[in-house]
Amino acid sequence: MGKVKKILRRLLLILLFLFLVFLAYLFIGTAPEAEEITWGVNFSQKHTKNLGLDWKETYLALLDHLKAKNLKVAAHWDLIEPEDGKLYFEDLDWQITEAENRGAKILLVIGMKTTRWPECHIPGWAVDLGKSQQQEKILRMIQVLVLRYKDISVIWAWQVENEPFFPFGVCPWVDKKFVKKETELVKSLDLLKRPIIMTDSGEGSFWIQSAEIGDIVGTTMYEKVWFRQIGIYVRYPFPPVFYWRKAQIIKKLFNKKVICVELQAEPFGPKLLYDSPVEEQEKTMNLEQFRKNIEFAKKTGLDTFYLWGAEWMYWLKEKQNRPEIWEEAKKLF
Repeated sequence: MGKVKKILRRLLLILLFLFLVFLAYLFIGTAPEAEEITWGVNFSQKHTKNLGLDWKETYLALLDHLKAKNLKVAAHWDLIEPEDGKLYFEDLDWQITEAENRGAKILLVIGMKTTRWPECHIPGWAVDLGKSQQQEKILRMIQVLVLRYKDISVIWAWQVENEPFFPFGVCPWVDKKFVKKETELVKSLDLLKRPIIMTDSGEGSFWIQSAEIGDIVGTTMYEKVWFRQIGIYVRYPFPPVFYWRKAQIIKKLFNKKVICVELQAEPFGPKLLYDSPVEEQEKTMNLEQFRKNIEFAKKTGLDTFYLWGAEWMYWLKEKQNRPEIWEEAKKLF
């Protein structure tokens, strides 16, 4: 019995040592600087309207004033299919055409969970359907959408769902097998064989599931947020090298690239932006914090970043007469 205890104690010490070595690997050191960084912006038609902005005016401002050449555009299911079987593409067609006219590129987010609250944008007619029926309708919508844009080269990649394995938002279910089915459907229909981007939390995941399915892994990157579990504002303790080391693990295990699809450029508070006063918003995002986030991103070694908050930056400029962050963001493009 004494020998068994000694063996177990040694095993525990070895495991503890390996764990500490792994932590050191993730937290100590610096990442090599990327030779060239690509900057882009996120855009959600629905979110822009919720901010009280003209969504077309805002979209054109991103292209013409901010000079963004890379946009991650959310194709929300409830906007695409407001009625069962009746798909509406006029607004999305317009966004794609305007980007194409300016030589910009689009990363198109499709599926049930396509960014912005409530994350899962289920049409009213589909809310009460069973899981299998919802999935059938989602696949139908994706099929029509991909066939419509199957040879439109302005779309450089598809993002299938948004952080589908991360339990965040008002969503009815999480289903890895279904995400695989969605991805296989897109690949089978896409004439240009564009990459599939699969996303996950930058702070709460090692991206393994996303790397198993996607061709490229997309991560989020947040610095200062409202932590609802404990009810306070927190600054994440992760250094830039944390993201680089995880990206290297993904590269070695799966030979896949990691990009940042959400770099925090807007507040993250206890309430939605529409219900939060500017004074509260400034606790997690202001000009100083924006600059810090950009410098942090540059130190991660990643070479592609989509700003999360371009619509809010335009709102701050237009509705609050505070153009400082917008003007600072211009320098990136």
